Amino acid sequence: MKSLSVAELAHWLADAQRQRPLLLDVREPWEQQICQIEGSQLMPMREVPQGLDALDQSQPIVCICHHGGRSAHVAMFLNRQGFGDVFNLSGGVDAWARQIDRAMPTY
Repeated sequence: MKSLSVAELAHWLADAQRQRPLLLDVREPWEQQICQIEGSQLMPMREVPQGLDALDQSQPIVCICHHGGRSAHVAMFLNRQGFGDVFNLSGGVDAWARQIDRAMPTY
């Protein structure tokens, strides 16, 4: 599993020449209602095993949670399922809110 800092993700998303990753938010719906990274797709951690068919193995995937713990587990699981280009967002949405989008609510 590869890790990605919030600064690295912000740079990636700003690069129009680079393939856009799937931002896979593995938090609970109530958490996403508080805040989310624009363009992220919600798939709570418990739903990932059943939702594998909805994911494109050819697209890079950045797994996101509150601080990076749950998303690290999901990223490792996806790697074991044959997904090759998977990243864990270090620090999660909390780090994104504190370093990239300071207007984003934190919890």
